[in-house]
Amino acid sequence: MKLVPLGDRVVLKQLVAEETTKSGIVLPGQNKEKPQQAEVIAVGPGGVVDGKEVTMEVKVGDQVIYSKYAGTDVKLDNEEYIVVRQSDILAIIQ
Repeated sequence: MKLVPLGDRVVLKQLVAEETTKSGIVLPGQNKEKPQQAEVIAVGPGGVVDGKEVTMEVKVGDQVIYSKYAGTDVKLDNEEYIVVRQSDILAIIQ
């Protein structure tokens, strides 16, 4: 199956949180909170949303930072995704 977002929605896949100690040892999964960093998996077409013209500024493959409590968690084919509005994306990591 495939998620196809509508309007100004964007499908994100959260990046794995790894914490590294000062000596360089990687401690996977030690963070108490989910990071707000994700990769864009799919982008909606944009267009007129709620009476306003929306152009999509993110593209598939971009790494982004999104609002802490934004979006809807979706599980599909044993993968977890987050569907957010483009306005919930705060920045693109370059």
